Amino acid sequence: MTVSITDIKGVSVGHASDFDGLTGVTVILTPSGMTGGVNISGFATSTRQIDALSPSHIVSKVHAICIAGGSAYGLDAASGVMSYLEEKGSGFDVGVARIPIVPTAAIFDLRVGSAKRRPDKDMGYMACQQATVGKVAEGSVGAGTGATVGKFYGIEQAMKGGVGVAADKLDSGLIVGALAVVNAFGDVKDPSTGEILAGARKGKNSYEFADTLELIRKGVRRPVSAFQNTTIGVIVTNAKLNKRSASTVARMGSLGITKAVSPGQTIYDGDIVFTLASGQIEVDYHTVGLMAEEMLIKAIIRGVTKAKEVKGIPSFLSLR
Repeated sequence: MTVSITDIKGVSVGHASDFDGLTGVTVILTPSGMTGGVNISGFATSTRQIDALSPSHIVSKVHAICIAGGSAYGLDAASGVMSYLEEKGSGFDVGVARIPIVPTAAIFDLRVGSAKRRPDKDMGYMACQQATVGKVAEGSVGAGTGATVGKFYGIEQAMKGGVGVAADKLDSGLIVGALAVVNAFGDVKDPSTGEILAGARKGKNSYEFADTLELIRKGVRRPVSAFQNTTIGVIVTNAKLNKRSASTVARMGSLGITKAVSPGQTIYDGDIVFTLASGQIEVDYHTVGLMAEEMLIKAIIRGVTKAKEVKGIPSFLSLR
């Protein structure tokens, strides 16, 4: 039986995509509130309301995670998510209003489509309207619309990234899943075989992989700026976690990036992983963390293998 992150009670996922501007928004909605955690391993993250995930912060629940394209401009999409949740009566009660807690992160996709077409409040709201508890769309949709991987030689020799989802369920009823938006500097590999699935190519018209890790090992100098990359993950579970253990799970899960992306978590990436926990199953959070790593690997692989070619940027499917 196939398991999805939307099998966890109270979780829905929605996308809004701009296929002309090649950008978009992905939201994971938890309107009743879930315990949140975060691990930031990147050196150039673009975020909003991350402070609410600190164990010392008064807020205890998260009502959505928003992932957007558009770099820092795309963080505006979170306002639309907040508006949607406010209309539904969801949020942290401050007496005179309910304030939805929506930690947000953005990827850099401005070089792929139009640098002037960025996710905004309306697109964030639209992603919420499209949220479903059914099958989650993957590949070149939502925040993955303009995502790319393998950018050692720049966009001209990169390949398409995207959104991927994976989940597993134990006999105990524990579900651990992951959603990934893959926009990495490095290549995406299958860690079980070492095969490069999508990454930097030897030439603009070549389908032969350059192997980013080997280029770096050989001391090959990059011909272009590399500070335009991010892999964002969201671990979703029905486990009972507190904010501290949720962040530990995010940190353990983020190891999946270093195994599926070669090289992963470089100084050129703004990687960040969130955790959302509904609190239905009592379990050792170490188990959750190990499953989180495995599911994030699978989600990253699905993100590139489900992506489609756009504007001359080939995808995994282009090679098949």
